[in-house]
Amino acid sequence: MWIFGLEVVTGEKIVTHGYFGCSIYYIASVVSIQKSVPTMHPVPTTRSVTSIRMLPAGLLFGLGALLLAACAQPDTPPSMEPESASDAQTAVTVADNMSFFITSRNPGAGADLGGLDGADALCQSLAEDVGAGDGTWRAYLSTTTIHARDRIGSGPWVNAAGVQVAANLDQLHGDNFLTKATQLTERGDTLNGRGDAPNMHDILTGSRLDGTSFGDDETDHTCGDWTSSAEDGSAQVGHHDRTGGGANPESWNSAHPSRGCSLENLRATGGDGRFYCFAN
Repeated sequence: MWIFGLEVVTGEKIVTHGYFGCSIYYIASVVSIQKSVPTMHPVPTTRSVTSIRMLPAGLLFGLGALLLAACAQPDTPPSMEPESASDAQTAVTVADNMSFFITSRNPGAGADLGGLDGADALCQSLAEDVGAGDGTWRAYLSTTTIHARDRIGSGPWVNAAGVQVAANLDQLHGDNFLTKATQLTERGDTLNGRGDAPNMHDILTGSRLDGTSFGDDETDHTCGDWTSSAEDGSAQVGHHDRTGGGANPESWNSAHPSRGCSLENLRATGGDGRFYCFAN
């Protein structure tokens, strides 16, 4: 039968919730006692109720107390505790062969990355956070004496979604597949570009269009080889969304110089101190 929208089947196990459910189970049990008496004909509802009333009051009370005691503890719902930060990080799923990403953050001191060693360490750490730390990760950064293109291996390179962005160094610095949609962070997120708030499309590289260093000229292109966060100085940046201003606005690695080396300076002109990481 149905009681308050819940189906009660006599003589069978039913699922109950809380004291209301226990009360219904109690009623079902009493009806089950009545219906367990052999009979050749169906027992009308009115006779069932009358028979229940005729049961000794002590028996009814005892049955009720026993059933209510068994249900005294309310159902315990599944744990709804939030995931810890470490659980959230390991839950990120990226392509097994990921070998390229934009850093999801800056170390905190603008273009002072702790030199190439500090930048490489951040690349490796971020890759390890998403389970992709088996390879050797390097930052795509030039210094006055080192070319970015010589630090990252020979390719191919694949983003967090499993999309190949370049097969080799020639394609990487030529007709590649680098766009805002394919230049993802290590967590597979799309980075803000021009038209988004805030704009973060300036990516630190310190490099020419072909991935080579500017050398030791009079102009600072690497914020002191990635050791300065001063208001002055400058770093060459590219546009990950392939649009904007500068001498080469559509270049992913050499669009224009920054105005200063501090994180505030970089953010003021459309960046966030991010850089590229490649596995070699």
